[in-house]
Amino acid sequence: MKTLQDFSFKNQKAIIRVDFNVPLDENFNVTDTTRIEAAKPTIDKIIADGGSVILMSHLGRPKGFEDQFSLKHIVPSVEAILGTQISFINDCIGDEVEKVVSEMRTGDILLLENLRFYSEEEKGDVSFAEKLAKLGDIYVNDAFGTAHRAHASTTIIAQFFSNKKCFGYLLAKEIESINKVLTDSVKPVTAILGGSKVSSKITVIENILDKVNHMIIGGGMTFTFIKALGGSIGNSICEDDKLDLAIDILKQAKEKGVQIHLPVDVVAADAFSNDANTQIVDVKQIPEGWQGLDAGPKSLAIFDRILNDSKTILWNGPLGVFEMETFSKGTIQLGESIAEATKKGAFSLVGGGDSVAAVKQFGLEPKMSYVSTGGGAMLEMLEGSILPGIAAILND
Repeated sequence: MKTLQDFSFKNQKAIIRVDFNVPLDENFNVTDTTRIEAAKPTIDKIIADGGSVILMSHLGRPKGFEDQFSLKHIVPSVEAILGTQISFINDCIGDEVEKVVSEMRTGDILLLENLRFYSEEEKGDVSFAEKLAKLGDIYVNDAFGTAHRAHASTTIIAQFFSNKKCFGYLLAKEIESINKVLTDSVKPVTAILGGSKVSSKITVIENILDKVNHMIIGGGMTFTFIKALGGSIGNSICEDDKLDLAIDILKQAKEKGVQIHLPVDVVAADAFSNDANTQIVDVKQIPEGWQGLDAGPKSLAIFDRILNDSKTILWNGPLGVFEMETFSKGTIQLGESIAEATKKGAFSLVGGGDSVAAVKQFGLEPKMSYVSTGGGAMLEMLEGSILPGIAAILND
């Protein structure tokens, strides 16, 4: 696996695919700079070597050239994080861009305009990729969040850089962290899978059953399993067409010696509202008109014991509707249990949009071993897929 350490960037122009698809407020201020901060070590290394940097990214889902999606809006945030002035050009290919790039000097950083202003980017157009490739001497992919897309700048461009392409620090760390769970794990391994639907996690479950000792299932998925086992779930969310699948997963787990842990009690509510009436009930005896919206105290105590004994932990999906304070306690307590296990030496990987949002919201991010920057990309890796953006660097 070629990384930045395999190259000297002295007098080289590195064209880096970063993931600067960051949220902006109504005044176009960046509201979460995590992805920009994540790219800084890679940029710093290239500049320290005596190279120059061309940054390319997408932002949002524009339909052609739309000012609201221009990367010019993020320039102040990028400069603040990198601690240096950068240049911006309002296009990403063409004569003007090539002229500016040809005049770059050691230490210069240039940010190109939004790649998705061209439909060729998402189509994986070879000609568009070649025009981007002309700009750099070495190609660096540091955008894990888009590594599962075979787009021009994430995958196709790599074919123009034989032996002169590598992973940036962020992407290398993402691969290493997922491999620590899937291939190089220290046992016992515990996976926590939450969220609302079994159907969205089925491939992940099937792929990791061979690699884990314990699997905690929480969130809305719980109730498909409980109903399949003959429990009463009231008005709780349920995929009725996946009941047989739930039973099959439990059977597969038993055959492989994997212990599946479902909540034994839940915080039930009489409405999907933060102000609803609540009661703690047995997970198999939720009254009609009530729905389970968080894991209960007995469940959390069981999960805590399992996590306390774990050496490798994967967390993908919350235990409840954590966006509502009334139903956030399960997710918070689970996060604290993982943080405690991490403190004792376990490796903990958090991934998936909701889990990442939760650890950030509740101040748990620094207490985890690694928090992934790519939801969809991480899910596909956990499903056993080799992502096109990763394969493109590995293939020469």
